[in-house]
Amino acid sequence: MSIVVRNAEFSDVNGLVALMHNYIVTFYGKAWPGDRTVRQLIYTLLEKHEGIQFVALQDGELVGFATLYFTYSTMKAERITVMNDLFVLEPYRDTIAESQLFLACQRYTEDLGFARMSWITAKDNARAQVFFDKMGGVQGDWVNYSIG
Repeated sequence: MSIVVRNAEFSDVNGLVALMHNYIVTFYGKAWPGDRTVRQLIYTLLEKHEGIQFVALQDGELVGFATLYFTYSTMKAERITVMNDLFVLEPYRDTIAESQLFLACQRYTEDLGFARMSWITAKDNARAQVFFDKMGGVQGDWVNYSIG
């Protein structure tokens, strides 16, 4: 019963769609964008030009994923990664699967020479905030907004 964390592959698409449905609809209670749209996003990330996804597997079954998007920081005038998603199924929270997904994102950021990795989480997601504090994350000075 060991956890394997690796880059997502084409063979993971169906499992990723199911995990992302759990993440979007069940965990966050948001509307499902649709299988076709989510598959297109996964295929885009598999190209590794705009971002990348990592998956966590236990005994060959997908139990979590993390998504990094590539962008720039004007303040640093350098490329950065944004960890937009870090999700593991309930039984795998606070386990090595979650930690290894985070560390895969951090290593990728460092190994490819990005200036930093940043992320956000819901303000009411206290469990995630405890996890990110444990992983060495520091809450920033910026207030996040969105529209649309």
